[in-house]
Amino acid sequence: MAFSKYFPISMLALLCLSLFSVCVRADFYRDMTLTWGGPRAQILNAGSLLTLALDRGSGSGFQSKDEYLFGKIDMQIKLVAGNSAGTVTAYYLSSQGPTHDEIDFEFLGNLSGEPYILHTNVFAQGKGSKEQQFYLWFDPRADFHTYSILWNPLQIVFLVDGTPIRVFHNAESRGIPYPKNQPMRLYSSLWNADDWATRGGLVKIDWSKAPFTASYRGFAADACVANAGRSSCLNGPQKSWWAQSLDAGARLKMQWTRKNYMIYDYCTDYKRFPQGFPAECSLEM
Repeated sequence: MAFSKYFPISMLALLCLSLFSVCVRADFYRDMTLTWGGPRAQILNAGSLLTLALDRGSGSGFQSKDEYLFGKIDMQIKLVAGNSAGTVTAYYLSSQGPTHDEIDFEFLGNLSGEPYILHTNVFAQGKGSKEQQFYLWFDPRADFHTYSILWNPLQIVFLVDGTPIRVFHNAESRGIPYPKNQPMRLYSSLWNADDWATRGGLVKIDWSKAPFTASYRGFAADACVANAGRSSCLNGPQKSWWAQSLDAGARLKMQWTRKNYMIYDYCTDYKRFPQGFPAECSLEM
C-alpha cells in the first residue's frame, strides 16, 4: 500500500527538507524525571538503569524531560517477575488535555507461568478505543527486551525487538484523526490495576509477593524535540525514520506475528461494532 496516498508527496518533500532531529542515548539522570512513588522509583548504575516498584502503599512512575513531535523511541524493559497478576507496566507517549494524543504500550501482568498480555492503543484528538493485544514470543520477565515506537507523518509503528507488530496509518484524507500537531512526552509507570488487568479483574494482586519491580535501560530517542511548542525539526537534514515505512520483509514478519500472537483486535470485534467497524480498520494490518 502506498503511504503517499494518505500524505501528499509535495508536503512530505517540504517537511523532509526542513527536518532536523536529535539523537539521545541513555542517561536517565539527564533524560527522565521521577514523577511519583517516592523512593519506589530509582535511577541506578550512574544513570544507566531505572527501576519502578509497586507495593501496597503506591506504584511509581517517570516521564521524559523532553517533548517530541515525531521520532523513533526505544526502551529496553524487563517486566515484573513471578506472579505479576493485577499489575500494569505502562510505557507510552502522550500529550495533555481533553483532546490529547497518545501511543500506548501496556503490559498486563499474569499469574506465574501464564503469559503477559501486551496491550496497544492509539489516541488522536482525545479519541482512543483502538485496542490490539498480543502475547509475546518470549518471557518478558526473564531479560530485557526492546520496545519501540516509530512515529512519523505517515504512520505509527509498534515494534518489539525490532519486529513490527502493528501499524496505524495516517489517513486524514479519509477524515480519520492522526497524531501530528501535539508534542508528546514519554511516560512509564507501574501500578495496581487489579480491578481489570488480569482476567477482567477476577485475579487480584498477591501482596505477599510485593514489592513488584520493573527495570529499564537502553533508552534512545532519535526524535524532533519540541521546546515551547516549537519543534527542532525546522532546519537541517532528513533523518531515515521521517519517511520510513515497512519493507516487504518487515511486513512478512508483522503478518507472522499477528497471525500467531495477536489475541484481540478491535477491527474484528463484531459485538462491539455491530453497525460496522471504524474507518481506519480498512487500513489496519
